[in-house]
Amino acid sequence: MDSKGALPDSAYVSEGVTTAAKILVVGHFAVGKTTLIGTLSEIAPLRTEEKMTQASLHVDDLAGAPDKRTTTVALDFGRLTLSEELVLYLFGTPGQQRFMQLWEDMSRGALGALLLVDPARLAESFPVIDLVEKYGLEYAIAVNNFDAEHRYQEDEIREALDLFPHTPVVYCDARDEASSAQALISLVQHLLTHAA
Repeated sequence: MDSKGALPDSAYVSEGVTTAAKILVVGHFAVGKTTLIGTLSEIAPLRTEEKMTQASLHVDDLAGAPDKRTTTVALDFGRLTLSEELVLYLFGTPGQQRFMQLWEDMSRGALGALLLVDPARLAESFPVIDLVEKYGLEYAIAVNNFDAEHRYQEDEIREALDLFPHTPVVYCDARDEASSAQALISLVQHLLTHAA
């Protein structure tokens, strides 16, 4: 008999899990981090979304996301069990410059980062790449294709973002589970290769 307010069994990590890995999901403002974590998480994701107010009008540039009404103010959190022994914890960072002080704490213990970019706003990715590199995290680029209007070839993305040759670039749609999973897989494969 369940007590009122008890969490379902799926809210807990199974007893056989012996290894947990922390992955950051990063990117600039309004690139789809919250959406990607919500798409992949096997549990109801923790979100710290707040309504955008008049106070942020001169701070947050909505040019690339005119319909955006909420923003992450601390973090997003999701969980994905990969096997009976291994679980991934997904931590989404806020994208605005004013929240970047949270990154140092969030980067501690992370194996790597999945860095989402919007092909229509590639220049907004530079401060994020700088932070990921500052904290010594290996990363993969996930080009979140919001629309068909801004399509670039991989070599164009690499050149525009000045990426290392070994940095993976994958295309995804953060709203699609299979596509988001493939982006995460590319990061995990990169991390396994780089650690070897």
